[in-house]
Amino acid sequence: MELSLPCRAFRGLLPPASPCFPLTVGNSPSESPTPPVVPGCALPREQPIFTTRAHVFQIDPSTKKNWVPASKQAVTVSYFYDVTRNSYRIISVDGAKVIINSTITPNMTFTKTSQKFGQWADSRANTVFGLGFSSEQQLTKFAEKFQEVKEAARLARDKSQEKIETSSNHSQVSSVNGTDDEKASHVGPADAQLKSENDKLKIALTQSAANVKKWEMELQTLRESNARLTTALQESAASLEQWKRQFSVCRDENDRLRNKIDELEEQCSEINREKERNTQLKRRIEELESELREKETELKDLRKQSEIIPQLMSECEYVSEKLEAAERDNQNLEDKVRSLKTDIEESKYRQRHLKVELKSFLEVLDGKIDDLHDFRRGLSKLGSDN
Repeated sequence: MELSLPCRAFRGLLPPASPCFPLTVGNSPSESPTPPVVPGCALPREQPIFTTRAHVFQIDPSTKKNWVPASKQAVTVSYFYDVTRNSYRIISVDGAKVIINSTITPNMTFTKTSQKFGQWADSRANTVFGLGFSSEQQLTKFAEKFQEVKEAARLARDKSQEKIETSSNHSQVSSVNGTDDEKASHVGPADAQLKSENDKLKIALTQSAANVKKWEMELQTLRESNARLTTALQESAASLEQWKRQFSVCRDENDRLRNKIDELEEQCSEINREKERNTQLKRRIEELESELREKETELKDLRKQSEIIPQLMSECEYVSEKLEAAERDNQNLEDKVRSLKTDIEESKYRQRHLKVELKSFLEVLDGKIDDLHDFRRGLSKLGSDN
């Protein structure tokens, strides 16, 4: 029976499928060798038609939500064809343990839930199988083969039903014909025609009954599938609400951890700043210790020099006395210089005054000389006139 929708509900519960499944590359249909004989599973009349390798999972029967690994590593997964029954099976064996024995029916559906993971439901085994492949190409080939085998199973089922209906119709017709042969000598042409029409009606009725049974089976299958889909949908909704709550809790926890990380980073920054300050203080202490040693050396030198301080003091007093005497002499000299400057200024003033008087005298003298010249010319003129 088809369980594709509840299988989708398990998609969120799958283990991480993208990076895992480090498988070796499986054989493609064109290059697949004859697979090994499956002990206790593959019958002599069955023939392998496709082989690949994958990690096998089964749904947890208690929760119907979580995947349980059926194999510890990648195992061989094969399609087998039963020539006698005209049926198909998927078989996988891990050592001596049969982990997949699923007969493919037309109602089954293989669903790709991720790039490397696919699943299908087996109502006869009452479980859901999951396969994890190493590449998306392997998953695509397996899904295509599943669809091909499913279609072949549907055709085989239709042919078997047609054979059953045909055989039943032939048996009924043969029984009716035998009765008619016994009575042919006693029945007229009209009765024979009525019996022939009656036989046709019986065959049509038989076929209708078979079709009704077929439709009833399909209807029952659809009802069961619908009920399972409804249950799976309810479980999916409940699982979704649970995941939402868990996501909310994880988000709150994430925010709290981020705040804590920010606080710790701030504390680390403060610690780093304190370390830098301590380093600077250490360097400053070393510098001060070096300066202290230098000062102690200078103090020792000063103590040595303090022993000659009295002699220096006496020399200083002698020099001070000489300096005072020199200052007094300098003061006297300065007084003399000032008096000489005063005398010089007075002498310069007298010289300027004398120059002015001399100039005025020269001007008067020039006037007098001019007068004398005039007087002389006058006398000379008078002498010439006489």
